[in-house]
Amino acid sequence: MGMIVSSRREKNKVVVVAALDHEELVQLKGEIDDIHIFSEKVADLQTNISRRGKNEATKYFLIPRHLRKDLSIREPVSCQRINTPDKAIFVYVVNKNVFHEVKKMKNNMIN
Repeated sequence: MGMIVSSRREKNKVVVVAALDHEELVQLKGEIDDIHIFSEKVADLQTNISRRGKNEATKYFLIPRHLRKDLSIREPVSCQRINTPDKAIFVYVVNKNVFHEVKKMKNNMIN
């Protein structure tokens, strides 16, 4: 598991020095831009998993109700699985601009 070794302010940014396990670095697949730092301890919203199908083989990660507002996904969503020694962390990436376009379309239809 990674940890922040040091940080310092530089103009409008914070420069962070992080120490990562080799496995975590490999999961970045060489990407060095558009990196997001998060902690599993911050994930405090409770949600559920819906199971369907034969032997409940299909599983759906449910979005909590209060996070679904103005959410209309009309394009593919990408997902990454991050493995730690005792957990599997799933990160979903949804294009935020699509939501604004859907909202604009709804407002134009009403007017």
